[in-house]
Amino acid sequence: MNLTLRPYQPADAVIITSWLKSEYLMRQWCADRYEHYPVTPEDMNSYHERYIDGQRSHALTMTDDDEIVGYITLRTPAEDTTEQRLGFVIVDDSKRGIGLGKALVSMAVKYAFETLGATKVSLGVFENNPSAIHCYEVAGFHRVSRQDTESYPCLGETWNCIEMERCADDIIREIKSYEIPS
Repeated sequence: MNLTLRPYQPADAVIITSWLKSEYLMRQWCADRYEHYPVTPEDMNSYHERYIDGQRSHALTMTDDDEIVGYITLRTPAEDTTEQRLGFVIVDDSKRGIGLGKALVSMAVKYAFETLGATKVSLGVFENNPSAIHCYEVAGFHRVSRQDTESYPCLGETWNCIEMERCADDIIREIKSYEIPS
């Protein structure tokens, strides 16, 4: 694989929105940021025009050579520019299970630390999305507790968020076989 991150381009929306095969998956991806399903390329580009400014928010597309395989956003959640927040994380649904999610998140974290000067990267993930939680944990994120749980009404249910973060000074290493309890 030859994975790279590049700035999102409006033409990417056709491919990215095609990965949203159900409203359930779409809500896991964006909570309530898009009002209806299905999300069209025009909806996605309109959202970008309103909310992605290239200064406090960035949209990145991951490619494998010239093929679009992932998408992610970074934004500064407050006046403190040392924190970046991941959002809208998605990979090509036909290529799940081969490490693209971990690669996408890891590349975005590296971009946040090295290019944007962040010292912390945070995210919120719905507790009903175990594959995403696992992906973030493998990419070095850990759960943090908050005084109040962020929740969203989705599809007639209340979905709770798990808050996760990774700091620039976190040390991530492979677990050695002798460290695994038998």
